[in-house]
Amino acid sequence: MTRTRGPALPLLPLILSLLPILGCDPADGPGALGGDEAATTATHSDLVAFYREWREFQKPSFTDGVPDYSPEAMARQHLELAGWQARLVAMDTAGWSVAEKVNWNLVRAEMNGLDFDHRVLRPWERMPWFYVMIHPEQSDVPAHEGPFLAGWIDTWTYEFPLSPDAAAELAGRIGAIPAILEQARGNLTGDAHDLWMGGIRAMRGQSTDLAALGERVAGTGADLDAAIVRAREATDAFVTWLEEQAAGKTGPSGVGKEDYSWYVRNVHLVPFSWGELVGLHRRELARSHASLKLEEERNRRLPLQTRIASAADYDRRLNQAVTDYLAFLGGHDLLTMRPYMDQALRERVGSFQPVDPPDALRGFFSEVSYRDPLTMRTHGHHWFDLAMMATDPHPSPVRAAPLLYNIWDSRAEGVATGMEEWMMTAGLFDSNPRSRELMYILVAQRAARALAGLFMHANELTQEEAVAFAARWTPRGWMPEDSGTVWGEQDLYLHQPFYGDSYLTGKHQIEELMAERAEQLGDDFSVKRFMDEMEASGLIPVSLIRWEMTGQGWEGAP
Repeated sequence: MTRTRGPALPLLPLILSLLPILGCDPADGPGALGGDEAATTATHSDLVAFYREWREFQKPSFTDGVPDYSPEAMARQHLELAGWQARLVAMDTAGWSVAEKVNWNLVRAEMNGLDFDHRVLRPWERMPWFYVMIHPEQSDVPAHEGPFLAGWIDTWTYEFPLSPDAAAELAGRIGAIPAILEQARGNLTGDAHDLWMGGIRAMRGQSTDLAALGERVAGTGADLDAAIVRAREATDAFVTWLEEQAAGKTGPSGVGKEDYSWYVRNVHLVPFSWGELVGLHRRELARSHASLKLEEERNRRLPLQTRIASAADYDRRLNQAVTDYLAFLGGHDLLTMRPYMDQALRERVGSFQPVDPPDALRGFFSEVSYRDPLTMRTHGHHWFDLAMMATDPHPSPVRAAPLLYNIWDSRAEGVATGMEEWMMTAGLFDSNPRSRELMYILVAQRAARALAGLFMHANELTQEEAVAFAARWTPRGWMPEDSGTVWGEQDLYLHQPFYGDSYLTGKHQIEELMAERAEQLGDDFSVKRFMDEMEASGLIPVSLIRWEMTGQGWEGAP
């Protein structure tokens, strides 16, 4: 039986603050367009054609494989962007379906992202990290986290050993790196200290990755060997130049509270300000620490968990965890089971990593997974998302490709993070209560690192201080201040505003949506139906998924 829909939950009106941002009226705030553009008759097909043109405009021009991020080129692009925004706003969407209006808002959000890049973030000017070209590992989300220049090289997409054609193609792309870094020296005029230092770390990483690639393909082709050598020499020289310039880089790196709030609302379409995000994550940090202590008290008579100690044990337990997790999902009818799920998780099992001494830390997430491999299989929902995009892409071209500017983050990271605690609540760890402690440790780490990132962007903490904060509030000392995890995460969150917040914020939004949908459907609600409906919308902001699923949140919303 379906009940009549009642009033919205008390927390849901927060979402309504998005109405002026995501509805048909222009967004408020810095960089917003006026409302004087004459409406033009348009169909959704017109929007799709416009979207394809927009995606081409958003890319920089290339000369001999080198993208142009010069001050002149960027000034010209920003000037022309206003015309593209005006054309979009002028489209008359009256009579369009909700799904079609959602697509309109996705295009608009991407345009706001480019506008923010020009007005505030200016990665080509402020971030040496932006010029990293070599990416040896696949991300577990639809696109690279953070801003990177067009034309980056995902070496993980190549099949090794390389064919002669692939080797020639890769040699040509790597061969552009010296010219790219030469252009970067002229473009990088910003004085953001922490961003500059993060760029030094990133470029050192690129040098290491080039060396590893050179060893892997040695002898495949003389041109490729030479291109890798020249690219690494250019990268090392660039690091030296960055280090020489570092003393003069003394400015703040954060975007500030006002611009942060504008970005979250107008680009990521999340109905929270900087201050509201701080409040949300403070609550999650306190809740997770208190819950952890209660779990520890509950489990005090149980033996402590020990870490996986051998390669054989690792292979056995990780593969068993995949089997057990998929059996749990199917047995509890929580998701529609897809043919690709087993392979998607099993391909990411990885391999045992020894440490010396044997009790040394491996890294935060390994400390969790090596105690119970089942825990991080839940976060592996990312790989379900990617497999879905590859095998069953969304029928709309606007949603089939990954959204720009990490606009997918609240949905992608929100579901993956949510699955951890949701599956625990559904009974996944009933036979292993100690693993409930691990899940609250995960929540605490996500809250601590998000708060650190928020304070960095408010310019209330330096990156070094943010690292110390995140390390301090991560339980059991599993993410110390000198760990690569904490520095890598805070590097990302400083370069990409909101990313660190998206994990728990997206989870929070999805939980609100689940509560609202359950109230709408009454006895017809099921978790499986909810998850299927959410998946059908694609990897788009949760606020837009809510509009499609409930019919609320836009014109005429209560």
